[in-house]
Amino acid sequence: MTDSACPTIDALIDALIDREGGYVANSADRGGATRFGITEAVARAHGFGGAMSEFPRAEAVAIYRRLYWLRPGFDAVAIRAPRLAAELFDTGANMGPAVAATFLQRALTALNRNARDYSDLVPDGRIGVTTLATLDAFLATRGVAGETILLRALDALQGERYLRLAERRPANEAFLYGWLANRVGT
Repeated sequence: MTDSACPTIDALIDALIDREGGYVANSADRGGATRFGITEAVARAHGFGGAMSEFPRAEAVAIYRRLYWLRPGFDAVAIRAPRLAAELFDTGANMGPAVAATFLQRALTALNRNARDYSDLVPDGRIGVTTLATLDAFLATRGVAGETILLRALDALQGERYLRLAERRPANEAFLYGWLANRVGT
């Protein structure tokens, strides 16, 4: 992952924090107050007791690395498909790592040509040995272009979920344009 087209987790975290910005307390956001994209609930669950406007960047970096990269297994995906791992990380930071992992599992299953290439996955939201073996089989079957196709499938699932969130909760319409502009296909 040292190639410039394949950013390191440090570069991914820096870019994510740049997009998320500093302290935000939007009353329409169910996540409540955030700083660097980390919600107050997540900060508290990881030991931060101060005002969210003072939440340290270094703690945000540590949380992103631990909870949104290592714990969900996106680092293992990065060994196989760096751009795919970057997308999973970004989606996971915004929607939750289990949602991102489920998107991958659903896409891999839908692309297996009725289980001719490899078996269906149970979308459990966890990147484990079976999901990684299935990703390996997909990439071996589809070649270099396979990663691009998986990225398109993930973008489609992500965009559809954003639209559904806005349809189900009108207050989310305030965020839809930004989600689509800054999260899907970037």
